Amino acid sequence: MAKKRILTGDRPTGRLHLGHYVGTLANRVRLQDEYECFFIIADLHVLTTRPEKEHLLETHHNARQIVLDYLSLGIDPDKSTIFIQSAIPGTYELNLILEMLISVPRLERVPSIKEMARDARLETLPFGLLGYPVLQAADILLPRAHLVPVAKDNEAHVEVAREAARRFNRLYGQVFPEPQGLIGDVLVGTDGQAKASKSLDNVIYLTDDAATVERKVRGMYTDPQRVRADIPGQVEDNPVFIYHDAFNPDSAEVEDLKARYRRGKVGDVQVKKKLAHAINAFLEPVRERRAHYEAQPGLIEEILYSGNRRMRREAEETMRLVRKAMGLMRVETHFSLPAQNAYSPGLVYC
Repeated sequence: MAKKRILTGDRPTGRLHLGHYVGTLANRVRLQDEYECFFIIADLHVLTTRPEKEHLLETHHNARQIVLDYLSLGIDPDKSTIFIQSAIPGTYELNLILEMLISVPRLERVPSIKEMARDARLETLPFGLLGYPVLQAADILLPRAHLVPVAKDNEAHVEVAREAARRFNRLYGQVFPEPQGLIGDVLVGTDGQAKASKSLDNVIYLTDDAATVERKVRGMYTDPQRVRADIPGQVEDNPVFIYHDAFNPDSAEVEDLKARYRRGKVGDVQVKKKLAHAINAFLEPVRERRAHYEAQPGLIEEILYSGNRRMRREAEETMRLVRKAMGLMRVETHFSLPAQNAYSPGLVYC
């Protein structure tokens, strides 16, 4: 029996951080043996908020770093297909078709679109940003994915993909599975004011060294009412304890710290020191694996080359099914050899 499929990925706008791990990366690593996995580096999505050439040129470096992050966390390229979004011609074709199936008022109800425009400091909403969920739906449906691991703030995008699949299947016949979202948590930033975000600089990166982690943890937001260690503190919604729950595997230690914190029997310094130790213990094998893969010339390029080829084949099959279901003709250029021994183009409809 064929495995069901996963599609998820990341925009190459910078390094990945602990928020990405909590949101989707942990689920990707956990499920790569159970599902057939497709991991997209979504460089076309960068155009929606950062269309300037200098940002696009940065995606080349950032994509490479993301693949290293994947490998360092334990994603196996022999089990998972890692590919570049813009390298797949079917992405553009399916996106255009799906644009005809989703209304503007529906897209305007997606809450993250206005948030993305605000975070990017855009004065007006670009057409492409409004259609971001449609392009994301094309990403999801192109490998005919069944499951989409995303953080909770992207749940609405998966619903747009589900609606697109339903509408296409109803109009033209069954081609797409109706994808389900696997919703991960949203990790609060170290400032305690918003979610962990590169643009807000309130994150701990997977590539941070031990000293950087310790510095960032020391500066983490905690209970603002607690000015002395002997004052009972609040554990709930406290970023330091949220990170303990996520990254400290010693649950007995965490529960002891919480109990003492509530009674005013332990200081923030000690709680943060133990958190820094736990995060560094989590990241140390990640750092070691990253150094191992980074030392292999050409490895990342080989992984992306193989992944792009594999995804192109899957995309071609999907678009064949789409065209057949819709009754669309595909026009292909071919060359025939006439008597003059020169090539002349012709058209084949299939």
